Amino acid sequence: MRILHILDHGLPLQSGYSFRTRAILKAQEAAGMTVAAVTGPRQGAGKGGVEMVDGLTFHRTPVQGGGAGRRGVIGEGAGLAAQVRAIDSAVKAFRPDVLHAHSPVLDALAGWAVARRRGLPLVYEIRAFWEDAAVGNGTGVEGSARYRVTRAVESWACARADAVAVICEGLRGDLIARGIGADKIIVSPNGVDLTLFGQPVPRDAALAAEWGLEGAEVIGFIGSFYDYEGLDDLIAAMPRLVAARPKARLLLVGGGPMEAALRAQADASPVADAIRFVGRVPHQEVERYYGLVDVLAYPRKKMRLTDLVTPLKPLEAMAQGRLVAASNVGGHRELIRDGVTGTLFPPDDPAALADALADLLGDRAIWDARRAAGRAFVEKERDWASNIRHYEPVYQRLLHRASTNSL
Repeated sequence: MRILHILDHGLPLQSGYSFRTRAILKAQEAAGMTVAAVTGPRQGAGKGGVEMVDGLTFHRTPVQGGGAGRRGVIGEGAGLAAQVRAIDSAVKAFRPDVLHAHSPVLDALAGWAVARRRGLPLVYEIRAFWEDAAVGNGTGVEGSARYRVTRAVESWACARADAVAVICEGLRGDLIARGIGADKIIVSPNGVDLTLFGQPVPRDAALAAEWGLEGAEVIGFIGSFYDYEGLDDLIAAMPRLVAARPKARLLLVGGGPMEAALRAQADASPVADAIRFVGRVPHQEVERYYGLVDVLAYPRKKMRLTDLVTPLKPLEAMAQGRLVAASNVGGHRELIRDGVTGTLFPPDDPAALADALADLLGDRAIWDARRAAGRAFVEKERDWASNIRHYEPVYQRLLHRASTNSL
């Protein structure tokens, strides 16, 4: 079976989006499928063409000026037209059986145009609704005209795709409420590639010394610094946590739009010396920092995006044998069983966050069982080697339908 994936961006760019995509493509190849991908104009790949990265084939959408800086309706329209041409060219070269478009919705629109022209089935996979992602990263406002239009386009694309995949039950429920048939939607949850991220690394004593973490109880966050992640609440919780656990230290690894504000907040904290900013690190170095952390904290704020969408990072933490503490929002509840695989605390409440972390740090007797339960959950339910099995019955059904219709 030959599957052509349609992407916003992919390797060598590094993001949660591109790492999920890599895991899907590698797992499908290991299962005997033949795969390739087309990246959109936001890849910024200049003249386009075909590129091999990490053993995977990427067809690139050419971008005028060598980048993805065009904005507004005209820019998006030009990028969409270029992506349609790139997909059509890839279809002629690769001859896929199925087109598999991944959000944002522009990828589904481009894929639908080619699928209709070439008589191919289209699967549309949603990792987050584009309108809610815009609210989450501060570029959109819920309920605005742009928000409503984007939502309508999303619904239109789902109605016309032959099948829809979502990463969690929250997104599935929302689509059903919009009138998309439940039998058309599958859940393909976030997962971890255990061949890459499956072996916990030992604590790096030299790295711990470099960051002044010898003998410390380390709370960590490794990821992107967006407002919805609630890192301001984590920093605000530190004075209360340090008062209860004097050896507590906060290690923040990553970067993003909120970095400057968070650094300023930390500098003004009465426990500023207990907070460490590492900055961004290469993906291959991330495991070394997981090895320093006792508890990974994910204090996401309560909003539509965080209630509907499950994050990837808590799964990576559990795969690494780390303790996990997260805010009690819908996306986290799909991943974490409170008191079994992790700790859930009230969102938007620094005091409750500090108390939950202090209790966890103070109860070392439960650590081994908690870590083992988290790791077992990932191995059983969130390993990409098994997760990709959700796709194959859908592909087979669509191919059978296409062959029947052609008779």
